Amino acid sequence: MTSMPNNPLGPTNSPPQDGRQSEAACDIARGVARLLRAHGLVAVAEFTLPNGRRADVMGLSDKGDLWILEIKSCLADFRADNKWPEYQEFCDRFFFAVAPDFPIEILPAGTGLVLADRFGGEIERHAEELRLPAARRKALTLRLARVAAERLALLHDPDLATRLNALKA
Repeated sequence: MTSMPNNPLGPTNSPPQDGRQSEAACDIARGVARLLRAHGLVAVAEFTLPNGRRADVMGLSDKGDLWILEIKSCLADFRADNKWPEYQEFCDRFFFAVAPDFPIEILPAGTGLVLADRFGGEIERHAEELRLPAARRKALTLRLARVAAERLALLHDPDLATRLNALKA
């Protein structure tokens, strides 16, 4: 599904796994989602931010706190990606989520750290809190709610994507 900028049906409604994620990354994402639920947050995978970057997992607490968890499946994945600082202006807390055998000493100080596998995860280091401005928080929360609702609608009505594409054409 292609989209125009500012299109509410744009890339934000892509499925959680679009074929670009490795099996290891998918396992970490599953464990991260379980960890977030255990801490009272809900998770949305592959959430497109207003700057066009895609957060691997965005978590929302019952108090409105927004967490971003950037999954790194291996050392090469971490070394090849220097865009993670661009996520920090869109969350209250930023974490790297890695497998238990990842060399965690290379991860930047000041970021949170989650160790996860397909069965769950654990917060090893809490992230510094970076409070979002109220207007940005509201905009992100609404966007997150709409993306989650749209993905749920697609689960209940798989033909919806075809109809939406026809409307855009």
